[in-house]
Amino acid sequence: MNRVCAVFGGSRGIGKAVAQLMARKGYRVAIIARNLEVAKATAGELGGDHLAFGCDVAKEHDVQNTFREMEKHLGQVNFLVNAAGVNRDSLLVRTESEDIVSQLHTNLLGSMLTCKAAMRTMIQQQGGSIVNIGFIHTDMTKHLKEEHLKQNIPLGRFGETIDVAHAVVFLLESPYITGHVLVVDGGLQLTI
Repeated sequence: MNRVCAVFGGSRGIGKAVAQLMARKGYRVAIIARNLEVAKATAGELGGDHLAFGCDVAKEHDVQNTFREMEKHLGQVNFLVNAAGVNRDSLLVRTESEDIVSQLHTNLLGSMLTCKAAMRTMIQQQGGSIVNIGFIHTDMTKHLKEEHLKQNIPLGRFGETIDVAHAVVFLLESPYITGHVLVVDGGLQLTI
């Protein structure tokens, strides 16, 4: 089986940490981001034959074209990581409808569209892995009041992108784990 991993949202944050770890482990990595130049810079940092692609995950034709291009240049994608996301964090009564729609299109629809595109290939090759990423401390969450939140985390710190990257690689490389939600939260669930 190929070891080609597509990392949507791979130019920064969790996606970048996953891409770096996957590259170190010998995977061919496709860095996909809305901003192609930033994706190219990240792919260049990885060295080797990793490639960058520009894609708006909320647009199905962009996602389909990106998968065609990845397969053309890297081979069949058998590992998918969905780390693309936007954060419009605000009280619901203060949130503009456009922000709600943008968040749903990118964070929900985008993941569904990339999964749909990846599944076609994965079904044909009778295998593959998909990991969808949730919330962790990144640039998107830097405005949150950290000290108050950290008091509730048993490990006493926010998770870093590398903490999530290790969990993602574990899931991608574990062929008998399926349909599982792995919580990487420093024990926060224990306090709820």
